[in-house]
Amino acid sequence: MRYLFWLWLVPLSLFWGWFGLSYYDVNFGLTMFSRELHDLVFRIYGTLLHIDPATIPWLFFKACIFDTVLIFGIVVYRKRRAIRDWWASRKAGQEPETGEAPDEAATVQLPAE
Repeated sequence: MRYLFWLWLVPLSLFWGWFGLSYYDVNFGLTMFSRELHDLVFRIYGTLLHIDPATIPWLFFKACIFDTVLIFGIVVYRKRRAIRDWWASRKAGQEPETGEAPDEAATVQLPAE
Protein backbone atom coordinates (compact mmCIF):
# COMPACT_ATOMS: atom_id res chain seq x y z
CA MET A 1 0.00 0.00 0.00
CA ARG A 2 2.91 2.30 0.70
CA TYR A 3 4.14 1.97 -2.89
CA LEU A 4 0.66 2.56 -4.24
CA PHE A 5 0.46 5.77 -2.23
CA TRP A 6 3.81 7.05 -3.51
CA LEU A 7 3.04 6.04 -7.10
CA TRP A 8 -0.13 8.10 -6.80
CA LEU A 9 1.27 11.10 -4.90
CA VAL A 10 4.53 11.78 -6.74
CA PRO A 11 3.15 12.14 -10.30
CA LEU A 12 0.26 14.29 -9.12
CA SER A 13 2.56 16.54 -7.10
CA LEU A 14 4.99 16.90 -9.98
CA PHE A 15 2.28 17.72 -12.52
CA TRP A 16 0.35 20.17 -10.37
CA GLY A 17 3.58 21.79 -9.18
CA TRP A 18 4.67 22.30 -12.78
CA PHE A 19 1.19 23.44 -13.77
CA GLY A 20 0.95 26.04 -11.02
CA LEU A 21 4.43 27.45 -11.56
CA SER A 22 4.13 27.57 -15.36
CA TYR A 23 0.57 28.94 -15.31
CA TYR A 24 1.68 31.92 -13.23
CA ASP A 25 5.03 32.11 -15.10
CA VAL A 26 7.15 31.59 -11.99
CA ASN A 27 9.99 30.16 -14.03
CA PHE A 28 13.12 30.74 -11.87
CA GLY A 29 14.98 31.33 -15.16
CA LEU A 30 14.10 27.84 -16.42
CA THR A 31 12.29 27.36 -19.71
CA MET A 32 10.31 24.37 -18.47
CA PHE A 33 8.40 26.60 -16.02
CA SER A 34 7.68 29.37 -18.53
CA ARG A 35 4.21 30.33 -19.65
CA GLU A 36 5.26 29.88 -23.29
CA LEU A 37 6.06 26.20 -22.72
CA HIS A 38 2.86 25.81 -20.71
CA ASP A 39 0.78 27.14 -23.60
CA LEU A 40 2.73 25.05 -26.13
CA VAL A 41 2.21 21.81 -24.18
CA PHE A 42 -1.53 22.33 -23.86
CA ARG A 43 -1.80 23.46 -27.47
CA ILE A 44 -0.09 20.21 -28.58
CA TYR A 45 -2.39 18.11 -26.37
CA GLY A 46 -5.40 20.04 -27.65
CA THR A 47 -4.37 19.40 -31.26
CA LEU A 48 -3.82 15.69 -30.61
CA LEU A 49 -7.14 15.30 -28.79
CA HIS A 50 -9.07 17.71 -31.06
CA ILE A 51 -10.33 19.74 -28.11
CA ASP A 52 -9.84 23.25 -26.82
CA PRO A 53 -6.52 23.46 -24.90
CA ALA A 54 -8.18 25.47 -22.13
CA THR A 55 -10.38 22.50 -21.20
CA ILE A 56 -7.50 20.06 -20.69
CA PRO A 57 -6.52 21.16 -17.13
CA TRP A 58 -10.15 20.80 -16.01
CA LEU A 59 -10.36 17.32 -17.55
CA PHE A 60 -7.08 16.37 -15.89
CA PHE A 61 -8.36 17.69 -12.56
CA LYS A 62 -11.49 15.55 -12.82
CA ALA A 63 -9.34 12.51 -13.68
CA CYS A 64 -7.18 13.19 -10.61
CA ILE A 65 -10.27 13.36 -8.39
CA PHE A 66 -11.53 10.06 -9.84
CA ASP A 67 -8.13 8.41 -9.32
CA THR A 68 -7.96 9.69 -5.76
CA VAL A 69 -11.41 8.30 -4.94
CA LEU A 70 -10.45 5.00 -6.57
CA ILE A 71 -7.15 4.72 -4.65
CA PHE A 72 -8.76 5.54 -1.30
CA GLY A 73 -11.61 3.14 -2.11
CA ILE A 74 -9.06 0.35 -2.62
CA VAL A 75 -7.33 1.23 0.66
CA VAL A 76 -10.62 1.28 2.57
CA TYR A 77 -11.66 -2.03 1.03
CA ARG A 78 -8.38 -3.67 2.02
CA LYS A 79 -8.52 -2.29 5.57
CA ARG A 80 -12.26 -2.77 6.07
CA ARG A 81 -11.94 -5.23 8.95
CA ALA A 82 -9.64 -2.94 10.94
CA ILE A 83 -11.94 0.01 10.22
CA ARG A 84 -15.00 -2.00 11.29
CA ASP A 85 -13.29 -3.06 14.54
CA TRP A 86 -12.20 0.52 15.22
CA TRP A 87 -15.71 1.83 14.57
CA ALA A 88 -17.28 -0.81 16.83
CA SER A 89 -14.87 0.01 19.66
CA ARG A 90 -15.65 3.74 19.27
CA LYS A 91 -19.37 3.05 19.42
CA ALA A 92 -18.85 1.00 22.57
CA GLY A 93 -16.83 3.84 24.13
CA GLN A 94 -13.63 1.86 24.40
CA GLU A 95 -10.18 2.47 23.12
CA PRO A 96 -9.18 0.07 20.34
CA GLU A 97 -6.81 -2.66 21.41
CA THR A 98 -3.35 -2.08 19.98
CA GLY A 99 -1.65 -4.96 21.74
CA GLU A 100 0.52 -2.63 23.82
CA ALA A 101 0.35 -2.13 27.56
CA PRO A 102 -0.66 1.36 28.64
CA ASP A 103 2.14 3.60 29.83
CA GLU A 104 1.81 3.91 33.59
CA ALA A 105 3.77 7.17 33.67
CA ALA A 106 1.23 8.75 31.34
CA THR A 107 -1.76 8.00 33.58
CA VAL A 108 -2.79 10.77 35.92
CA GLN A 109 -3.92 9.89 39.43
CA LEU A 110 -6.37 12.34 40.94
CA PRO A 111 -6.07 12.90 44.70
CA ALA A 112 -8.96 11.61 46.80
CA GLU A 113 -11.05 14.33 48.36
